[in-house]
Amino acid sequence: MDGRGVPLSIIVTGANRHDVSQLAAVLDSMVVQRPTPPARRSKHLCADAGYTGEVAQGIMEAHGYIPHVKGRGQEVNEKRRHPTKRARRWIVEVAHSWFTRFRKLLVRYEKLARSFLGLTHLAAAIIAFRKIHVTTNIIHG
Repeated sequence: MDGRGVPLSIIVTGANRHDVSQLAAVLDSMVVQRPTPPARRSKHLCADAGYTGEVAQGIMEAHGYIPHVKGRGQEVNEKRRHPTKRARRWIVEVAHSWFTRFRKLLVRYEKLARSFLGLTHLAAAIIAFRKIHVTTNIIHG
């Protein structure tokens, strides 16, 4: 997800696969490649405590990201110190909620992974389309 919650990469695996094992595949399949940032800015990747291992940190750094891996306890402590700052995790949590609003994706009835991946890409396109601010309503005229 980018900073607005627009999905940038989607990988479909079995439910018994851990997220960390798919980190390299997710970062390799980015749909929109970000241009190399200027020297004063860099690419940051926020993740939860499941990505604290050296392997995950190495994958993030190999893809050119500065990893920010924090558990919920660390975010709570930072929230106490800086009450005006938002937690970075909420963007991904809200995006997962947007995907579950598509009833076809809520429970996976599709037998083929490519069918489910196609439906997921369609949902991601709709989510990205809703993030575009236009003055007129394109759908309803």
